[in-house]
Amino acid sequence: MKQVEKARIPDVPQIHNLINRFADKGQMLARPLSEIYESIRDFFVIREGENIIACAALHVSWSDLAEIRSMAVAEDSQKKGLGAKLVAACLQEAEGLGIKTVFCFTYRPEFFKRHKFVDIEKMELPRKVWTDCFRCPKFPNCDETALIYYAEEKV
Repeated sequence: MKQVEKARIPDVPQIHNLINRFADKGQMLARPLSEIYESIRDFFVIREGENIIACAALHVSWSDLAEIRSMAVAEDSQKKGLGAKLVAACLQEAEGLGIKTVFCFTYRPEFFKRHKFVDIEKMELPRKVWTDCFRCPKFPNCDETALIYYAEEKV
């Protein structure tokens, strides 16, 4: 069974290649190597042998808000529950950090909705989250869906 692990510096080139394969198809935002190195602590990976076959990052935006970003699962590894494992790891880390709200921008809203994310109007999100959007070739005509997850209060 494939396990989710925190990414390490030697993983960066493979993470970069995986993300940018999907970015080249217009399915996600490209990430430069430098940015992945700088944010390596945000990333989770799933390996098959020495190969990174899936990745996702939890990026903290503010005291009460984080984003799941750069989620990619290699084409031949999709539909095997790897994305669900990555979402669970990101939400668990957010909870551990005391962050109760997690959002994402996605072309696959139904996937995230299966994990208790709900629709949100993009303009309801704080302006700070738009920092990456300015680099996107589709800005300001974003065609991604904004979704948000609210952690349930433990009683």
